Amino acid sequence: MSIKINFKNNTTNKNSSNLVLFIDEKFNTKPIKKYISSSEFSYITDLLKISDLKKNLLVFELNSKKKIVLVSVKKGLKNFDIENLGAEFYGRINYGKNSNYIINTDSIFDNYEDLIGYFLHGLKLKSYEFNKYKTKKDTREISINIIGKKNKTSFQNQLRFKALEEGTFYTRDLVSEPGNVLHPDEYAKRINSLKKHGLKVNIYDNKKLKKLGMNALLGVGQGSIRGSYLVTIEWNGAKNNSKPLAFVGKGVCFDTGGYSLKPAKFMEDMTYDMAGSATVVGLMKNLALRKAKINVVGVVGLVENMVSGNAQRPGDIVKSYSGKTIEILNTDAEGRLVLADALTFTERKFKPKFMVDLATLTGAIIVSLGSEYAGLFSNNDKLSKQLLDAGEKVEEKLWRMPLHKNYDKLINSKNADMQNINYVGGAGSTTAAQFLQRFVLDNTPWAHLDIAGMAFSKYGGALNSGGATGYGVRLLNKLIEDNYE
Repeated sequence: MSIKINFKNNTTNKNSSNLVLFIDEKFNTKPIKKYISSSEFSYITDLLKISDLKKNLLVFELNSKKKIVLVSVKKGLKNFDIENLGAEFYGRINYGKNSNYIINTDSIFDNYEDLIGYFLHGLKLKSYEFNKYKTKKDTREISINIIGKKNKTSFQNQLRFKALEEGTFYTRDLVSEPGNVLHPDEYAKRINSLKKHGLKVNIYDNKKLKKLGMNALLGVGQGSIRGSYLVTIEWNGAKNNSKPLAFVGKGVCFDTGGYSLKPAKFMEDMTYDMAGSATVVGLMKNLALRKAKINVVGVVGLVENMVSGNAQRPGDIVKSYSGKTIEILNTDAEGRLVLADALTFTERKFKPKFMVDLATLTGAIIVSLGSEYAGLFSNNDKLSKQLLDAGEKVEEKLWRMPLHKNYDKLINSKNADMQNINYVGGAGSTTAAQFLQRFVLDNTPWAHLDIAGMAFSKYGGALNSGGATGYGVRLLNKLIEDNYE
């Protein structure tokens, strides 16, 4: 299904089209009387007497060809509440045949900044579907015409919303691709294609990574017939040479678990194990499209964790890019190995203001937080607060989890500088974060976001219809907008 949204100059309603009007939380009909006929007004007024006024939307079918939708705008709504209204509206119109809707913005009764912009943003985010491999596609079309003089979305805000949607959709597309299509070789090519948006892309292949000594990352991918890559994506939007913000993502395109093999029922979802990297890539596309006035670098490690005669073994010891040695006790704790080299490389090469890494890193974070919050681990209170505040504003929530020396000692190894898992038991997400912290060498402000419970939704959420969520793009964009531009 496709949605076409047009902004019209005229302010008159077409009687043949479905009409959308905004109304207060008490469904006071007096202000909307001038937008509908007297018979329509009487019909709606009578039905409201027996309707559930606690709902956000009420749909009145006047006849087989026309509906009137009343959208209740309650007091004190935040931007994400308005986005959720748009998403709910989409859910109510996403059925039946082709249809046309007119949204009359003159019915907006209060001074909500860019209400229609956020409403349509939520609608579009909810409408996303990944149907690339379906042979029979939904050909329905919904046309939405925006009329009225009130609450016009500025060109700048239209650009901002569109960039954020495209960045989020790109992340969802990447995460939704099957492992046989989006393997590391193909993924690197797709990132490279983003140069057309003004991004600077550098690809480090196996040969370059071996020369750099990125043996932790290379070890994960050595069992695959595909290459392993570290890809840097730079956006230089500031007028000065200020230090960049850095975002680092885990890009395990498929994760069998290696020789620590996953059970089949847990393996089928492992195409999503590159979601952290996809968030970084989608964020960078968004920043380029909206011409963000900031310097930012995205760094992603792309590997495939497979089983073969050349695959990494439990008990192997590797020397990381940092020089620290790691004993591999479990080949299914592979994402932290990729991030270890990526974090040290990012810190050394770019000397960023801060680093935020994202990864579907542990099942333990799902046990702790379910699919309501991502786990936040950080060495910096200021950065943590900025992330928490940004998450609340876009409803991509975070919960700060502990880091402590008593957890850190659980990953000490008798045979190397450290081991990649904690065999004592418990605190799986925290010990994974402690592992990553060991590769932040210069006390750079750093945060780790464990998004294992947030990157994919089987049943859908407020702004997605199920599948890849694109979690993190809007969160990190908000972090940048509010604090660094």
